[in-house]
Amino acid sequence: MDILIEEYEENIWAVALEDGRLEGLEIDPVNETVRYGSIYYAKVESIDTSLDAAFVNLDGDNTGIIFNKDVRYTDKDGKTCKGGDKPIGKILHPGDMIAVQAKTAHIVSEDDFWFDEDKNARVSMDITIAGRYLIYCPTLQKNSISRRIKGKSLRKRLDDMIRSLKNLQGFILRSSAADLQTDILEREAYILKEIWSELSAYFKGNDPTLIAMGPDSIQRILGDKATNPIERIEVVTMDHYSQIEDWCSIFAPDLMTKIIPIELDDASQDLALLDHRDVLGQIEALFHGYIMLMNGGSLIIQETAALTAIDVNKGSDKRSHLAVNIDAAKETARQIRLRNIGGIIIIDFLKTNKKDTDKLLKILDDETYSDPCTVQIHGFTKLGLMEITRKRRTPSLNKRFDGIAF
Repeated sequence: MDILIEEYEENIWAVALEDGRLEGLEIDPVNETVRYGSIYYAKVESIDTSLDAAFVNLDGDNTGIIFNKDVRYTDKDGKTCKGGDKPIGKILHPGDMIAVQAKTAHIVSEDDFWFDEDKNARVSMDITIAGRYLIYCPTLQKNSISRRIKGKSLRKRLDDMIRSLKNLQGFILRSSAADLQTDILEREAYILKEIWSELSAYFKGNDPTLIAMGPDSIQRILGDKATNPIERIEVVTMDHYSQIEDWCSIFAPDLMTKIIPIELDDASQDLALLDHRDVLGQIEALFHGYIMLMNGGSLIIQETAALTAIDVNKGSDKRSHLAVNIDAAKETARQIRLRNIGGIIIIDFLKTNKKDTDKLLKILDDETYSDPCTVQIHGFTKLGLMEITRKRRTPSLNKRFDGIAF
């Protein structure tokens, strides 16, 4: 896999290619006021009893909302407790200072209009620090394995690995850690704990402030693609070279030799590296509602405020319905990942029998396994439509591109 890093109108683009095919796309727009994963020392402004939530001042300019279930507090025995067992007004009060992390991102247009469904960023006191192989959760009392890992044999292997972390608690093992040596995990565990220790030193005073920005597009794509063998990380500017070098020196020393500065004759041209690698056409295709499958079938994707509908058409494909549906399932998983589609997704596959629908469910489950966001497959409805949901971390690709002249 190759990773390409570019910048366009101050927006950082990170692209993942597998044999020249687009498999990952992350963008950090300059009009993103709250980034997913950012950590704040926030001040509670008000309590909303009807929502069982509190509004918090994040940094003087942005406001967040924290729901009761995302609150963490210490009981009389010194144990960290999760909110929800009593009203939030009995845990938090106006004027309280709390450490929180953004669980949603927000992008603002030139007219200062919130693009996202909610007016305020959703935040949580359940803070996590993500590495390449581990996620550190300071409020977690034990070690565990990511819930997204479903294979029994892999879970057993990872369970043995997480038990090897002596005197270290609060870590979640990611699937990318499979077959790693224990000393590599321990090294990253101590790094993540040290990062948290340094951040915690800033949780003082009475002024709300941003403590640490969440992972940028470069860090997200390198972290999300950690399970793939990365052959090259191509950059055009030395600023990006330094950014990647800094991250890799901490979390991925093995990738240091993969960072390659590319010299282009037309380097000053917009998105010159992506043009050089012939990627722009694939990115432009993500904004079309009509997608051709390899053997003649097609997908039609329609996004609405309530849900996303995907229709599978046979077209000129002479193969069986199952063969077309399998191609469609694989491409659907890729499209929702690249377009960063969230919420309810309804897929209208070609009609097939019960045995084939079970096979289709298994294929879709396998294809969405590599998605960095949580995808749940709910099966077929009574009307024969496949229903899935996807919980995204960042705004959709359409929202991230809004305002970019591309």
